[in-house]
Amino acid sequence: MRVIFAGPTLYGAEVSSPDFEIRPPARQGDVYRAIVDGANVIGLIDGIYEHVPAVWHKEILFGLSQGVHMLGAASMGALRAAECAAFGMIGIGEIYEGFASNRLEDDSDVAQAHAPAEMGYLPLSEPLVNVRATISRCLELTLISREEHDALQAVAQDTFFKERTYRQLARQAIGDGERAEQVLAILRQNTVNLKLRDARLLIEAVVRTPDQRFTPDMAWTFQATDFWKAEFPDWKPGEVG
Repeated sequence: MRVIFAGPTLYGAEVSSPDFEIRPPARQGDVYRAIVDGANVIGLIDGIYEHVPAVWHKEILFGLSQGVHMLGAASMGALRAAECAAFGMIGIGEIYEGFASNRLEDDSDVAQAHAPAEMGYLPLSEPLVNVRATISRCLELTLISREEHDALQAVAQDTFFKERTYRQLARQAIGDGERAEQVLAILRQNTVNLKLRDARLLIEAVVRTPDQRFTPDMAWTFQATDFWKAEFPDWKPGEVG
């Protein structure tokens, strides 16, 4: 079984396939449950973290210790992949490379507000990684000036992730109201969606990965701490999904 955890990053994208199962954005415990359900390949894209515990690194280590192929990209997946690469998690895409190289350092770079599952995880704000790329592209196309570019980037950086929309950025960064509306249209027409681009790469990689577990050959040993046992009381030593 192949499992992909995703939500707002894939909003509006046609990605359904019999080759994998899409589950909602992961929170603490979801990756563990997928492993004991029998997942052989897990792709992590989106995770929930604000009001519930986020995906636990130890769940990922548990999966790797059980021979589960663990891949991450685009959002929470890129962050966790960079943090767990030394243990065998596979990171994919430009955003992962940014975290792995420390060019990106904060989870707020990929954070975005979104509607609940009942509304298909409709995005309600723009993630900083997408906004930066979009603004830079507009400059490259000479659709905005260097001064406008710098002002937009500064506002984007300083804006709380839940409030970051292209309308808000244009209105705050561009003093002239008429020009602000023009810039808003330019940003929307030239949007760069790095998160979706990387998510598609992860999906392709998940499909290419054999639907079977590998034989772990690690230089480390999974340690079931007291907290692990308390969090997952159904876990038993030597458990394999």
